[in-house]
Amino acid sequence: MTERSEADGRRLTTRETAERLGVKPETVYAYVSRGQLSSSRAPGGRGSTFDAAEVDALARRTGRREPAPAEPAVRTGITLIADDRYYFRGVDATELAARYAYEEVAEWLWTGELRPGIRFTAPEQAVAAARRAVGALPVHCGSTDRLRVAVVAAAAADPLRFDLSRETVLGGARSLIPALVAALPTVGGGEHGTVDAGEPGASCGLAAQLWPKLTARQPDGPSLAVLDTALALLIDHDLAASTLAARVAASARAHPYAVVSAGLGVLEGPLHGAASGLAHRMLAEVLERGGAAPVVADHLRAGRRVPGLGHRLYTGEDPRARTLFGLLERVPQAGPALAAARDVVATTARDVPLHANVDLALAVLSVASGMPAEAGETVFAIARTAGWIAHALEEYGERPLRMRPSGHYTGPRPPQPLPSP
Repeated sequence: MTERSEADGRRLTTRETAERLGVKPETVYAYVSRGQLSSSRAPGGRGSTFDAAEVDALARRTGRREPAPAEPAVRTGITLIADDRYYFRGVDATELAARYAYEEVAEWLWTGELRPGIRFTAPEQAVAAARRAVGALPVHCGSTDRLRVAVVAAAAADPLRFDLSRETVLGGARSLIPALVAALPTVGGGEHGTVDAGEPGASCGLAAQLWPKLTARQPDGPSLAVLDTALALLIDHDLAASTLAARVAASARAHPYAVVSAGLGVLEGPLHGAASGLAHRMLAEVLERGGAAPVVADHLRAGRRVPGLGHRLYTGEDPRARTLFGLLERVPQAGPALAAARDVVATTARDVPLHANVDLALAVLSVASGMPAEAGETVFAIARTAGWIAHALEEYGERPLRMRPSGHYTGPRPPQPLPSP
């Protein structure tokens, strides 16, 4: 047995434990003194060792993570996150989202030009292809499944998809986003008085087109304003995992539809796009049980994080959440869900100084509007499509295949004998 295999999954040094927990060595011994971690004397009596499985369990309970390996820097002029605020092309993103519609903010991010009143429309051929493909899926499929299939269908309907010139990419993006919305089934199969994204000449905003795909309830002005602002706020957020995947695809000169497919593939992971759904279910349970305390206690007892709280890029409240909470206060039916969210934050704040993030705000909207738990993920995916396109446009201007790291081989050293049956 090699030295590496003896260490993996067994005993860790104090330094290794601190790195895995993301804390200082002094904090490791504080965990020991509180009974949260056990230790043994290292062979020879110098230092302590710790059980790797126990350390990982503590990391899950405390929300600590082993520091990620160093990543190569990616030049971008799209989003800056600094001092608990974030900016689109140097302009405060929350102010942009509060003043302009989703399409206007997307256009600003793509081109650096503001085009008031711009609306995205989808060609009939793309919408028809996307709807046929989505309609062939099993009924149990979720919205992200439908969006992934719709992207492929829309790509097949676009003979110009391999043209990576800026204007062609922009034209395709302006038609792809409403085509994705049009491909989603209307909840309950009924009409809501809004113009469908697939209808020729549709002139209403994307939020109004998306609303009936999320809930059977009739839309009102304040609720549509929350949805539209959420779409604009979620367009981009630095190099999230899905955005990095999109840039890798663009670096290989994949066409924009494939770039979006790469982003959607990563978004479907449980550590990225599913967060708002977890927060939705938690809020629904808080309302059902009449308070946050028992629900929070159940999460912590099971070793789970409380959904909708904390963000590694902000020390205080997520500015996206703060903006949406302000708008949700104007939505009368959002009162109970909003109070439940604040109860969750106040309950956890007794021990852990965590603030609300955008997933909790999306959960308030979805719970209050009678939307399913996956609605927040749908909103996120539609919104972020514009961000992935923005990053693709940047990456197309870089050296091809520049995002090609070298692997660090950790397997057996050659030469090894041929395996025998």
